[in-house]
Amino acid sequence: MSPRRTLEALLLAVGMVASAWVLGHFLLQFKQADRAVEVKGLAEREVPADTAIWPIAFSETDNDLTRLYQALQEKNEKIAAFLQAKGFKPEEISVSAPSITDRQAQDYGDARLAERVRYSGKSTVTVYTRQVERVRAAMAELGELGKEGIALSAEHYESRTQFLFTGLNSLKPSMIEEATKNARIAADKFAKDSSSRLGKIRRANQGQFSIEDRDASTPHIKKVRVVSSVEYSLVD
Repeated sequence: MSPRRTLEALLLAVGMVASAWVLGHFLLQFKQADRAVEVKGLAEREVPADTAIWPIAFSETDNDLTRLYQALQEKNEKIAAFLQAKGFKPEEISVSAPSITDRQAQDYGDARLAERVRYSGKSTVTVYTRQVERVRAAMAELGELGKEGIALSAEHYESRTQFLFTGLNSLKPSMIEEATKNARIAADKFAKDSSSRLGKIRRANQGQFSIEDRDASTPHIKKVRVVSSVEYSLVD
């Protein structure tokens, strides 16, 4: 082989080695850049409800429709008076239109119709207030209405008292910060266990806030919860 061809072959070999080294180094850097860990951080708070929706429903029956409407109106007034005596403001109390059922129209000639009262009516007085503790205290005294002949309908779902928490916006910043810190702690531990260290945040998701009753016995106490997801790059 001539010296010139030998030199060309040598240069080609050196170039191939250099190219392989550069490519291998690039792939190594790319692989390292792709290393990451995704962790979740939890934050929870227990808060008291700040709003109550308290429906008080009752039923009445009569064979005379006029008397039925009059009885419903009188009992609505008694309930409103009871509520105001317990400290609720008139603007916190609302009365729904009565619901009347004509049993004769529903029975289609049933022979037992003569033994039944023809009309049944239902009405609901609702309290919408931020006086949550006052609602809880007044609920324990509903027996006073029973003594006045008002048959309360507590078994219906629509009569269930709702306790709400409406102050989520004031909690969001601190809870997101706490969840992110907890995620960082988990990521730091993972990196340490894998002989790495954390790099920059690659992706983050603050998560969905949820508000639930703390338990079935204390619906006036709420548990606010958020889980944040954060992805960090890992470097050696």
